[in-house]
Order: sequence, then C-alpha cells, then structure tokens
Amino acid sequence: MTIGEMIASGGFGLLAGLMIGCAGIGGVILVPALTYLAGVPIRHAIAAAMMAYIPAGAVGTAVYAREGSICWSMALWLGVGAMPGGWLGARAGAVVPPFVIEIVIAVMTLGSGCYALATRAAVGREQDRLAGPALAGIGTVTGFLSAMTGTGGPLVLVPILVSLRLPLLASVGLSQAIQAPIAILATISNVGRGNTDYALAGCLALGLTAGSWTGARLAHRLPRAVLKRIIALILIATGVLIAAKLAMALAA
Repeated sequence: MTIGEMIASGGFGLLAGLMIGCAGIGGVILVPALTYLAGVPIRHAIAAAMMAYIPAGAVGTAVYAREGSICWSMALWLGVGAMPGGWLGARAGAVVPPFVIEIVIAVMTLGSGCYALATRAAVGREQDRLAGPALAGIGTVTGFLSAMTGTGGPLVLVPILVSLRLPLLASVGLSQAIQAPIAILATISNVGRGNTDYALAGCLALGLTAGSWTGARLAHRLPRAVLKRIIALILIATGVLIAAKLAMALAA
C-alpha cells in the first residue's frame, strides 16, 4: 500500500468508527468506501473490515462498560448466537455473488439511514423481559448478516433492539459488546481462505479504533438526536450512490 492509500483507508475507518460509536449504524459505509472509492475487491474489503472490527469493538465496549451502558447478561446471550452466526456469515460471503452482496449492502444502508431519521429514543423497558433464547436468535441473525457484508454487528443489532423498546445507549452498548466476538469468528474463517489484506486491515483498525473511542464518548455527552440526523443523511446519500451504481451496471 502507498502512503496515500494508507491515509485514505485510515480516514474511512475513522469516519465509520465515529458513526458506530455514536449511534451504532456506521459500519455499512466502510465496505462501499473501500470498494467504490479505493478499488478494493469486495471480498477483500469485507475480510479486512471484519479483522479491523476486533480492536475497535474492544475499545467501544470498554467505553460503554465504563459508562455503565452494557447489560452483561444480555450481552452473553447475544454472543452465544452471534459467534456461530459470524462464522457462517463469513462462509456465506465467500460463495454469494459480489453483486448480490452489494445489493444487500445498498438495502441495509438506505434502511439504516431511514431508520435513524424516523426513530426517536426508546422509552426504557425492563431488560429481563428480553428472554435469553430470543436474544441468542437475534445474535445469530446479527452475526450472520454482519460477517457476510462486512458491516459490523451494530448496524444490524441496534435497530432490532430499539424496535423492542430497549433504550438507544443500552442497544449500542450491547452491539459494541458483541462486535469483537463476531469479528474474531469471521476473521478466523476469512484467514483460512487467504483473502485478508493485513496491511489494509491494520490501517482500518487504527481509524476504526480511534473513531469508536471518540464516538462512544460523544454519545454519552452530546445530543443524540443531532448526531443521528447527521449520520442518517450520510447513510442515505451512500445508499443512493450504491443503488445508482448498481442500476448503471444492470443497464450496461
């Protein structure tokens, strides 16, 4: 990698990390940025992103845990499902056609942006009403989709938990707690197929980790409504660009 490519990759990671740390819905921009702006093959971009989520998830978890925003009993149940889901998702990503993965990413990007604009902070509910087996199932879906697309666990998990009336900070905290376990299992699978660019993953990890730390701190100190609107607009714009590219490819 050239110096310019390293700086650009770190910048992509920083932006995604900020969005993940603040609202849990930023990882979806990372693979499109690497694929469309940096020309990285989509499967290599996914593998590098998943490896980079390991330290970023650990840092985000540490900040949210220090703020008391993680319910560890729920995180354990989510992890029980998320880890095998991450393994299976990485294996699926190796056989699903890249064009299909791009469509899934476009839908998730637009959907998460619209979700961020449409939702308000949830009213707190009793956390023990979310049964363990149900959380394990949610974790499996989260792990599978995040590892297959390289979007990171928070993008999938946060909307699900908020829709179940869990408060936003608690939802993002749980998504941070399972991000690293998903990424570890997915990375083991990806490394076995030899499609991981370690230099790229390292640059992404630096940016993601710094961004996740900063975003997690901001989430506990700044008005979340403003942060969510900014992130939502970025996501919608990204989704529209991906959809336009796919439409032009189909028309060609």
